[in-house]
Order: sequence, then C-alpha cells, then structure tokens
Amino acid sequence: MKRPYADATVGGMALGLVLLASFITAGRGIGASGAFAATAGPLAAAVAPGTIESQRALADRLPVVFEPWNDWIVLELLGLVVGALVSARLSGRWRAATNDRSRGRMSRAIAGGALMGLGARLAYGCTSGLALSGGALLSTGAWLFIPLAFATAIAVTLLTRDSRLEGAS
Repeated sequence: MKRPYADATVGGMALGLVLLASFITAGRGIGASGAFAATAGPLAAAVAPGTIESQRALADRLPVVFEPWNDWIVLELLGLVVGALVSARLSGRWRAATNDRSRGRMSRAIAGGALMGLGARLAYGCTSGLALSGGALLSTGAWLFIPLAFATAIAVTLLTRDSRLEGAS
C-alpha cells in the first residue's frame, strides 16, 4: 500500500537544513554534476586514452584521475541514491518497470539525465547546484534560470506527450 507523499513545506525545510549542513561541513552547497565528472572522466580516459586531454573544451571539465572516494560530492550522490531507495521502499513505491510504457519513460528519463549531465559539465555546474546553492546565496542567475527551466520542462512535456497515453492515465 502506497503512503502519501511528504508535505512539501516539511520537505522544503528539510532540504534547506541539508543545504545548510553542507555549507557548514563541506564549505560549499549541494549539487550532483561533480560526482558524474569524477567518474565519467576516468572512464572516458580508459576507453579512449588521450582524448580528454587533447580537447580544450573537456580538459578542464573532466578529471582523468580516478579518486572518487576523495571527492565529497561522490559520497553525497551515493547518499542520495541510498536515501531514495530507502524512501521508495518504506513508502511502498518500489517497483520495477513492468510494461513498455514505463520502460519507455525510464529510457527517456535516462537519456534526458545524461544530456543534462553533459550540459552541466560543459557549463561548469548543474541545475540542482544552481537552484539550491545559488538560490540560497541569492544569485541572480539562479533566480532567473530556475523558473525558466521549469517552464521549459513543462512546455516540452506537454508538446511531446504521446496522445495514446492520455486516455490511459
């Protein structure tokens, strides 16, 4: 049996406390793209040695030395994954993709996440870091970007919605 979602106000306050704890303990805000760079760079260097170093656009964005356990953001991301799995399990929302529709949604989500991660590395940051850390620091860029990002996501979702699925939901 599924439990109801957490209250948005309580969730927001908890996220704010996590952000504050991150500033106090790590000296920086939270975000996720650094963890992917810490692991993607060495993997790319192993598959195609010398490629990252020869490309100026990538050389300063993807490290090629594999030291993920020395990077606090990798541990943050692992904690995020474990916390999400525990939360899904406790709330009764844990289930595997069981049909073509859910597998298609999962494929699109993974592809979108990969493109977003690539864009984040090329831009020296990620949306979660900009929204949470930049917003907490009252960064003008954060306060302009986030509403536009949400509006764009809503527009793309509405424009690409499969009409066959509208009657099924």
